[in-house]
Amino acid sequence: MATVIQSTPSLTVTTTTTTTTATSYYSFPHFLHSSSPPHSPFFLFPKTPPPPLSSSLSNFKLRKTHHHQPHFSTSPTQPLSSTPTLLPSESSHGSSSSSSSSSPNDAQNSLIDTLFDLLRLSARYSDAQLVNAVHACISKLQEHTHLSNALISAYLKLGLLSEAYNVFLGLSCPNVVSYTALISGFSKSNREHEAVELFFRMRDSGIEPNEYTFVAILTACIRILDLQLGLQVHAMIIKLGFLEDSVFVSNALMGLYSKCGCFLFVLKLFDEMLHRDIASWNTVISCMVSEFMYDKAFEFFRDMQRNDGLRVDHFTVSTLLTACTGSSSLMQGREVHAHAIKIGLEANLSVNNALIGFYTNCGGGVKDVTALFERMPIRDMITWTEVITAYMDFGLVELAVEVFDKMPERNSFSYNALLTGLCRNGQGSRALELFIKMVEEGVDLTEFTLTSVLSACGLLMDRKISEQIHGFIFKIGFESNACIEAALLDMCTKCGKMADAEKIFRRWSFDQDTSVIWTSMICGYARNGQPDEAISLFNISQSKGTMVVDEVASTSVLGLCGNIGYHNMGKQIHCHALKSGFLSDSMVGNALLTMYSKCWNMDDAIKIFNNMPTHNTVSWNGLLAGHLFHRQGDEALALWSKMKKMGTKPDKVTFVLIISAYRHTNSNLVDDCRTFFSSLKSVYDIEPSSDHYASLVGVLGYWGLLEEAEEMISTMPFEPEASIWRALLDSCRIHLNTTIGKRVAKRILALEPKDPSTYILVSNLYSASGRWHCSEMVRENMREMGFRKHPGRSWIIFQNKIHFFYARDKSHPQTKDIYSGLEILILECLKAGYVPDTSFVLHDVEEHQKKDFLFNHSAKLAATYGLLMSRPGKPIRIVKNILLCGDCHTFLKHVSVVTKREIFLRDSSGFHCFSHGQCSCKDYW
Repeated sequence: MATVIQSTPSLTVTTTTTTTTATSYYSFPHFLHSSSPPHSPFFLFPKTPPPPLSSSLSNFKLRKTHHHQPHFSTSPTQPLSSTPTLLPSESSHGSSSSSSSSSPNDAQNSLIDTLFDLLRLSARYSDAQLVNAVHACISKLQEHTHLSNALISAYLKLGLLSEAYNVFLGLSCPNVVSYTALISGFSKSNREHEAVELFFRMRDSGIEPNEYTFVAILTACIRILDLQLGLQVHAMIIKLGFLEDSVFVSNALMGLYSKCGCFLFVLKLFDEMLHRDIASWNTVISCMVSEFMYDKAFEFFRDMQRNDGLRVDHFTVSTLLTACTGSSSLMQGREVHAHAIKIGLEANLSVNNALIGFYTNCGGGVKDVTALFERMPIRDMITWTEVITAYMDFGLVELAVEVFDKMPERNSFSYNALLTGLCRNGQGSRALELFIKMVEEGVDLTEFTLTSVLSACGLLMDRKISEQIHGFIFKIGFESNACIEAALLDMCTKCGKMADAEKIFRRWSFDQDTSVIWTSMICGYARNGQPDEAISLFNISQSKGTMVVDEVASTSVLGLCGNIGYHNMGKQIHCHALKSGFLSDSMVGNALLTMYSKCWNMDDAIKIFNNMPTHNTVSWNGLLAGHLFHRQGDEALALWSKMKKMGTKPDKVTFVLIISAYRHTNSNLVDDCRTFFSSLKSVYDIEPSSDHYASLVGVLGYWGLLEEAEEMISTMPFEPEASIWRALLDSCRIHLNTTIGKRVAKRILALEPKDPSTYILVSNLYSASGRWHCSEMVRENMREMGFRKHPGRSWIIFQNKIHFFYARDKSHPQTKDIYSGLEILILECLKAGYVPDTSFVLHDVEEHQKKDFLFNHSAKLAATYGLLMSRPGKPIRIVKNILLCGDCHTFLKHVSVVTKREIFLRDSSGFHCFSHGQCSCKDYW
């Protein structure tokens, strides 16, 4: 049984099985599995390196070509032997035409026959001691090339490359079989350059390569992606006449061109093949899949069945399932699944592994994955790891952990799958605990492991922990790795360590990932409330040409534009994406949709959605969130109905959004909301999480059902988190219910005593009840513990510059004009009936000072600046980073009357449109 390396996009493990997953095509071409030379196609890595090969390339040089298209003519310059030379492991030594000398003595011949048999047994049973003993016997005999070749082959099958090479060096006249065996061994043991050098040495010695040699050297080209050398080998194959009659040489060439992205060469070779086997069809189908030409892949599949009538194998099915996953074609994938069962592949390991990946990523349900897993008669490490990944993708963290605990054996890939799954599900603390366990148990720490734990630190946003992990990475010597440095920078920005992030950014010395690091730094500035610096850095990157605005960068910058409300720059990125052909990318389309919805432009957001070639769950969620941000609950529910009709699978975020939509409907639909919440388990098999309960509490509280909301929290099947109590407290604020509000505040304080926002909450509660001394004590405790209140600010964009305002801010260059204008505006509003509400001033000062505090809130300053700088009649657009206070809300309603202007303001609750003395939020926000 051959040792095959199976590969998936996220892991590579060694198993003793002859089955592989569909994605193995992208690591090792299919021809190596079914049409390669008879010796074992894969070897284990040697423990010690062999002696270095001498570099002797004096007589033979392959002429370098420069991007010329290869000729595909198959006219040979010399005849091809009708029977290809076989490797010693399967050829009959009695019929060999090698240079071995045969003894006339029958006893000598009998000994040689016995040694051949013993070598075959040693390879079959992986007995290194036996092959060493045979080697000792052979060394006492007269040189026998064929027997030595068999010894080389046996060593290679046992993964003893250095011993095989030593046998080769001892041969006085190695033949093509000797060279081919070693070239193949080097090619498949991560020593491809030595394989190429050995190939050159063979040519120097005047030995002509055979078809097995060409497969071996092309394997090396594939592994190091050396297209130029592959083109020259192709030319030699044509010259020596092997292309016309050797199917697996053609397959090897197609494999090379497929790996190097030359799919047109693959198609031309395929079209010119006189004979094709299943590997030929699988290679061209796999090439189409790797080029994202999924429809073309299925066309070739149908042609194969129609024209050649070949039996589909596990590789064909796995590759087609990859195509279905890539094209999000659930129904087509189910048809492939049915076909696999029909032809008897339902128990095949690689097919089942591919099916798990398909149902995970293509809209299948957790029941599909679980049923597949439980039916599998054979499971390997890939199976278990794929199931862990699937459960994590479905948000079933506990099930994933349970599967991990039940694994019969684990490797670094299993640990990494669990680690990254915990990060994806926001479980930063558990991810960190798992990482510590990996270190204690001596699990190999890969680049992927370290970037994942840095992501976990970013989730925790804990400066101290981030510093410890940073120090650990520095200690083990991984800091000079570009991917890890980029992850370190991202972690620093998420933990508020912008000074450290700037140091990493300034010392960046890698040629690769330059765009990544600039994008990460821009997002870091935006994340830490420094949008001006983010925009400035983006402009610098464009002027210097240091950042390529690709799909990822476009998505990041569009996210920044949406967060700060920079509509004009967002439109510029939209134009760039249109010119660059990025609009077909769902990630860019989703970012555009979100940007427009956050920039007061739902019409264009809907247009983007309608023009997208495909919609994934993120697309639907983005449009749903846009409607909710604009307080359009009825539109969101209509979109949900359309989503169900289209058959798109919702995720847990979708359900949070749909529940929240009932808060913003024109009529009270609480009964419908209760029914929908109950259906999560009965219809969608989703256990409601804290987020779902928090949304339902928000709906009940919004419609005044505070007592019901509080009772529901007390009867929850698990301990309510602070987010649920905060949803109820927010409803108490809207309805001015201080009785329930005080009870809820105590609950939050008990759950999150170290959260800075909790301290602010307590301080404000004391202030609202007139207990100023207690309020000041709380704030003093905050200062002693190093907690900082996130300052409230408002901003407005004018002439492509962001103008920030804080309460009582006098840092703006036009401060004098702004305050003069605000005084006039306040007087006009007072005349129109505006009455300042000093209850929103949470400071122990005199009444007239409270009014002074109130009149200088950041939203009032930003609105005044916008009115001063814009043309009459033009709407004002303001963004505020926290909730708009009640007095500012009342003030802006009066401003819309006295100035006859529309004022659009976005705060943490959503959009407000002030017009003719009314607000679109209906005074509930």
